[in-house]
Amino acid sequence: MNYRECYEWGRQSLKAAGIEEADLDARLLLETICHTDRNTLLVHGDRQVSHEEESAYNDWISRRARHIPLQHITGEQEFMGLTFLVNEHVLIPRQDTEILVEEVLRQLTDGSRILDMCTGSGCILLSLLHYSNDCQGTGADISTEALAVARQNADRLGIQARFVEGNLFENIDGKYDFIVSNPPYIPTAVIDGLMEEVRLHEPLTALDGKEDGLIFYRRILEDGTEHLMRGGGLYFEIGFDQGAAVKKMMEEAGFHEVQVTKDFAGLDRVVSGFWYGTDTLPQ
Repeated sequence: MNYRECYEWGRQSLKAAGIEEADLDARLLLETICHTDRNTLLVHGDRQVSHEEESAYNDWISRRARHIPLQHITGEQEFMGLTFLVNEHVLIPRQDTEILVEEVLRQLTDGSRILDMCTGSGCILLSLLHYSNDCQGTGADISTEALAVARQNADRLGIQARFVEGNLFENIDGKYDFIVSNPPYIPTAVIDGLMEEVRLHEPLTALDGKEDGLIFYRRILEDGTEHLMRGGGLYFEIGFDQGAAVKKMMEEAGFHEVQVTKDFAGLDRVVSGFWYGTDTLPQ
């Protein structure tokens, strides 16, 4: 088959399997295998595809048709202009989470100490370290497998970071200028209704925020202030309908200048605030 014929076969196969973005996924998988770009389909669609490339493409299309995420097939995902390794042990980095990184970067100063709670692939922490100067970063996660991915990403990007295994703050010491977290925030009852790619192929421990989706915000707020410098910032990614609840929780915990930031779709995405010590707690 030539390049265009391969693409058409892949596109039709994915459409028949109910893949929403069949056209895009078929093209991206073919480009990854053939080391081409989007112009190849338009300009060089008649180029012959080798037997090895065709065989690999057939395999990848078959896997994608079973609703295995595209990123788990290619093993990579772009985030903040960087390429991160991903697998079934970590959440796939999403564009919405770039809002969280960008909000921290607005306040981040050279030499800051950053703690990324529930670090997963390390994409948040490593992006912050990449786009800042002389900052020190620690990523914490309960998953041994996730931390292995985060360490691989740090090595590939040439970024120095410390990764700690533990249940939230149990193995964290010292204080930080910034604590950032994209914790599990999906209510348990909602998980069964998620897309198959998410429900069956991404780690449940990184998704399940328990009954109301807010348990990890409560737990991080309970212990996080012990690890924040005076004037330090706490930044959360949140679900689209959790802004008011998390903002109230942060204010009740004594945080100041608490604000909710929306994503590109106009939905609540980040809640942030600053800690000035127990002597400034609301009366």
